[in-house]
Parts: sequence; structure tokens; C-alpha cells
Amino acid sequence: MDSFSTLIRTASHEQHVEAETSTFMSDLLGGRLGVDAYARYTEQLWFVYEALEAGAGRLASDPVAGPFVRPELMRLASLERDLAHLRGPGWRTGLTALPATEEYAARVRECAERWPAGYVAHHYTRYLGDLSGGQIIRDKAERTWGFARKGDGVRFYVFEEITNPAAFKREYRGLLDGIHADDLEKQRVVAECKRAFALNTAVFRGLGEEFPLSA
Repeated sequence: MDSFSTLIRTASHEQHVEAETSTFMSDLLGGRLGVDAYARYTEQLWFVYEALEAGAGRLASDPVAGPFVRPELMRLASLERDLAHLRGPGWRTGLTALPATEEYAARVRECAERWPAGYVAHHYTRYLGDLSGGQIIRDKAERTWGFARKGDGVRFYVFEEITNPAAFKREYRGLLDGIHADDLEKQRVVAECKRAFALNTAVFRGLGEEFPLSA
């Protein structure tokens, strides 16, 4: 029988691919969009991580979600440095969320407040994705827009306190495999992972509408 971490990975594979291959992401990583599109995407991430990390402190002692709340994963401070670099010191005043981003952040907040196992689903889809595919985005961003290697503008993708990402991901998957949940709850968590990817894809769609490539 497959482990729970394998189950999550395979069950959400289709949504994962859909998110990664969205038109906006393809255009962004293909260097067809300007740094403004990258900055706008970074702004949307701020809303999602603010929701994720605002709930983290309260969940640190939770038997289900607690083991996943790791300070070395926290991204908000890095995002804020990136936004200050991209948008200037007054970045907060112009910060706006797309409707899809508002929906995404609201769902994360709802899970953080009411359903710790659901929070884990969002935690997994975000942070493990950042540790993996996020590195491709960082590399492309550095080369396309000339950010300093692992410097301001791409700090969100730099996990300074995780020296061995592969080992960290193995440990994280081990936590997933040992999660305190029965089979029905695990099925609900898998469904929430799919929902998280769908919410993420909707954000990409919204960004794509804001930054259409002229035909």
C-alpha cells in the first residue's frame, strides 16, 4: 500500500502540472513578460503566505498541524524584502490582491482556524513546492531580470536555514506519513491538496488576464 505522502503526490499530480504549465507561468519563465509581472506575482504570494503564517503560531501546539510548523520555512519576511526591492519602500500602499488570491488566502485562513489537517494540505502544496519548483523560478528570475544570485528580489526562494533540501523533504514526507488522521480524514486532506492547486491555478489565470501577451 502506498504511503500517505505518495498518495498525496500522485493524487494531486494532474493539478500540479496544470498549475506549473499555466500560460502566465510559461510566459513569465520564458522571459516573455517584464519584471512588473514578476512583481505582481510576488504581491499575490504575500497574501497567501500572510494567511499561512498568521495561523502558524496558533497551530504550533496542535497535534496534527504542529509538527509541520517549522520556523526555517517561514517566507513572509523574505517576501517583504523582495517587495521592497521590486516596488520600493512604500510597497504596502499599492498592494492589492486579485479576487482569486483573496479566495485562496481566505481558504487558507479558514483551514488554519477550523481544520488543522486541511491547513497541512495547504502547507504541503506551498512550502514543498517552493523548495522544489521554486528553485527553477529563482534561477530564471536571476537570469531574466538581473537579480543578484539569491539576493533581493528572489529571497522568497532562498531557504537559508535549510542546508539540505532533499533531506528536509524526506523528513517532511515522513511527517505526512505519520499524520494523526484516519483514512477518511486523509481522503479529505488529499481533496484539499487538489483544491489548493486549483486555487493557485486560478491566481495564475487572473495574472494571465492582467498580463496578456499581445498576439
